[in-house]
Amino acid sequence: MLRRLEIARPSPATMFRALKHPNYRRWATADFVSVTGAWMQNLALNWLVLMMTGSASLLGLSFLFQAAPRVLLGSWAGAVADRWPVRRILFVTQTLHAVLAVALAAVAWTGAPLPALYGIAVISGTITVFDGPALGRFGSQLVSREDLSNALSLGSIISSAGRILGMSLAGALVGVTGEGWLFLLNGLSFLGVLVAIQRVRPESMHQLATSTPERAGAKAGLRYVLGHRPMIALFALSFVLSSLGRNYQLTMAAMSNGPLGTGAAGYSLLSVVFAVGTVLGGLLAASRSELTLRILLGMAMGTSVLQMLSGTSSALLIFAAVIFPIAAGAVVIDTTLTTRIQLDSDEEMRGRVLAAKGIVTAAAGAVGGPVLGWLAEQAGPGYALQLAGLITTLATAAAWIHLARMPERRDMPAHRKWAQLTVAHSGAPSAEQPQSAQQVETEQPPENQPTDAAPAPARNPRWLMRIDKPAEVKPDTTHAGTASEASRPQRVEKPQREEKEPTPKISVPKAPVPKDGVPTVNSSSG
Repeated sequence: MLRRLEIARPSPATMFRALKHPNYRRWATADFVSVTGAWMQNLALNWLVLMMTGSASLLGLSFLFQAAPRVLLGSWAGAVADRWPVRRILFVTQTLHAVLAVALAAVAWTGAPLPALYGIAVISGTITVFDGPALGRFGSQLVSREDLSNALSLGSIISSAGRILGMSLAGALVGVTGEGWLFLLNGLSFLGVLVAIQRVRPESMHQLATSTPERAGAKAGLRYVLGHRPMIALFALSFVLSSLGRNYQLTMAAMSNGPLGTGAAGYSLLSVVFAVGTVLGGLLAASRSELTLRILLGMAMGTSVLQMLSGTSSALLIFAAVIFPIAAGAVVIDTTLTTRIQLDSDEEMRGRVLAAKGIVTAAAGAVGGPVLGWLAEQAGPGYALQLAGLITTLATAAAWIHLARMPERRDMPAHRKWAQLTVAHSGAPSAEQPQSAQQVETEQPPENQPTDAAPAPARNPRWLMRIDKPAEVKPDTTHAGTASEASRPQRVEKPQREEKEPTPKISVPKAPVPKDGVPTVNSSSG
């Protein structure tokens, strides 16, 4: 069974450890400004569409237009991020985002019809599809591998703080200045991002491997993702949670304009409460040394149950009190998922894996937005929340049972232990030390090694850890020090094989051979 959920006590020494990297500090400052502007634009755009149409389903349709390009072009965009310099990609995409924000301001000032807003939504989604994977690879190069999960958690805090400030400013200004000025301010916020990209020092970046010609392209990335059942299960759960459990920008607007009867002021207040909850979630995630699968599933179950309760609320304060922990749990879930798929995938595939996650999120938004909007119109926002919460609860329970039946997936951070086992027992050759034909014939897995723990085929890269970088695994010294001997136990037990085994040809003269006659894997001549 999955172990019970445990939340570690926050430690200031580890909670902000990613800030020790200068490049990350430069980026974090600019990111906060940009996120603030982005949420000002989101609130203004959602409210503008709702006021123009008075329809929650048409508001959900705008989410569909933004998500469609990500679904159609996501795999290709991920392949581009894995092959081309991400700084150049980001400079282009961030510039286009700034131009698009200015264009949106012009549309708002001129009173253009709704199709113009939908057209801008399509263009925005097209830019975002290339921006997302490149941004993920870029962010992971600003810190070391050990600090990546903390950097993602701090990024969630930055996003939440920017959401609070952006929503607060938008709520105060939208009734005074109108939506156009909020769009313009968002366009100006991208200037800080462009400056930060130029100020990042390449020599201090932790470079990731780029894809080789053999592993390049969208098809290779698709095969890589489909080859890992745990990743598919997590993406399936993420789709359900994102489509029916994360569209609170739509449901909060519908609840404010419907059962709660609070209008724009109530919507702004709920948005701020939700943002404060995401700050708490970011702090919880940052306090963890590792983000585990059981944390993800536990938070998913808790937020799903609370979502059903939120649908029964008839007062603004009660609804706000329920969505507060939902927001915190949502951040922990998203941060855990993003951390795991980045750390547990090959570096040269990271852009395409992130693109796959983006496709899932976009498809979820494309489906969930119109569906929740239609349910809110037909049966009421409260009923829509209750039904959606019930579905996400059942989906989480199904995922929990499915993943618990996979022994190697019971605890995601066990990837270190799993990597030790594969290095010790698989006999997989490294690039520096090829495996001889005689070794292939004589090597057999230990008798006590479970069959399901055998290493995956070469065409199906391991989900948990790259074993061609054992230095990053940091196994226990008593185990790792005998990895090469442990992988060849039968040659020690059967001396008759030693007589048939030829002495390996080594370019260095007089290379030492161990007393037992078995050549070691990591010889000095390698």
